[in-house]
Amino acid sequence: MKAKITFITVLILLSLESSLFGQIKNSKQKTVLLINTHLTYPGWSEGKLNASFYNVAKEFFISKHYKVLETKVEDGYNADEEVEKHLQVDIVILQTPVNWENAPWIYKKYVDEVFNSALKSNKFLSGDGRSEAEGSKQYGMGGKMQGKKFMISATWNAPKESFNNPENPLWKGKTADDALFNIAANYLFTGFEVVPGHYCYDVYHNKHIKEDLENYPAYLQKVFNIK
Repeated sequence: MKAKITFITVLILLSLESSLFGQIKNSKQKTVLLINTHLTYPGWSEGKLNASFYNVAKEFFISKHYKVLETKVEDGYNADEEVEKHLQVDIVILQTPVNWENAPWIYKKYVDEVFNSALKSNKFLSGDGRSEAEGSKQYGMGGKMQGKKFMISATWNAPKESFNNPENPLWKGKTADDALFNIAANYLFTGFEVVPGHYCYDVYHNKHIKEDLENYPAYLQKVFNIK
């Protein structure tokens, strides 16, 4: 009888240990990298709006017990250190103004330097996905960053109504995500999942900027499925 009780006790302890280990594993702190790529033009574009969205995101992720890594491109960076940040994180969010239908030029420089460093070290990808057997069929499938997510948060002069509108002469029915696909493409190329972006439109006339800022945390919670 004692042996039976001891055996049952051992099973219970093992079950509790397994459950505790599972909780510890599942509670591993997640990490987000916030990148602000605003470029200051004194007296014209000071970056306050993009800083506001950036700070709202930072406060949200801290409240959800994420570790927050930060890069403000205009302040300078080390490309190798940025590679290591990308390797650590679960989520990358790019905060950017849309200047002439793209991110500021300093972001293109950032991407070239960081992703070239990762290419050289084989840390983001092991090639472009092509092989002798498959030819060009698997182009874009050489990334190593699966399981990570990337999102663009952008401020636009363009009004919301100009997108998803086949009659618009510029976008011709494209979405805002389509318009900025060139920014997301390098993340897709390295294996990231790209989630729908968050956009503040018509910023020079927008009467709803305060509302956009207030709604941003709810958007982050939904798009990243954060409890």
